[in-house]
Amino acid sequence: MFVNENVDLYRHLSFASVGGFFGAYAILCRSGILASAQTMNLLELTINALRGDGIAVLLHLGALVLYVAGTMMTVLLPHFFGIDMRRAAPVIDALACVALCFIPADANVILALYPIFFAMSVQWSTFSGAKGFVSSTIFSTNNTKQASLALAQYITDGDRVHFKKVKFYVFTLLAFHFGAATGFFAVRFMGVQGAWVNIILAAAAYSMVVCEDRYLSLSEDEDTEEEIA
Repeated sequence: MFVNENVDLYRHLSFASVGGFFGAYAILCRSGILASAQTMNLLELTINALRGDGIAVLLHLGALVLYVAGTMMTVLLPHFFGIDMRRAAPVIDALACVALCFIPADANVILALYPIFFAMSVQWSTFSGAKGFVSSTIFSTNNTKQASLALAQYITDGDRVHFKKVKFYVFTLLAFHFGAATGFFAVRFMGVQGAWVNIILAAAAYSMVVCEDRYLSLSEDEDTEEEIA
């Protein structure tokens, strides 16, 4: 089994590619809407409420409920049922892909994005970064900000710690947009059925979680042996 001290980084990049795929898929298949976060959903909920569009409000409210539920699950399921969310998250990503493939292309846009709203809330709440850096795998705003700040800090003081930070966030952005590019070609050739392709990326992310757990287990065993010696 692949085990490496940088396996948490590889796990992080794997999930970033999954997030990038979902982002591109949602935009390409569902009227340009990004379903990985709640900013647009809450804005549209507010606007539709002011317009008096009750049906639209309910649809956006449903997306919010799913996002909140996914986030809460990452705390409640481990606490009450002992579920390992690190391994459950990529499975949920894969199941979301399956669900997306069975939603007709002409379905209501927000309703069709429900699987992504849920899966991305679980992923983001389960994995918050790697190598000591906080970083999202489902959107790019803060990753771009952190890369820019670290680059400015490196220019001003030349500290290579800042350069390491730049590389981390740049690689995260590259992985995210690799996933987006994969999503582009999947949708181009397969339409809404292109979501099947993201199961491959989710499987790769799951394997990286397994490898990371294996690495941590080996590290703990080595520490225990040193203490005994």
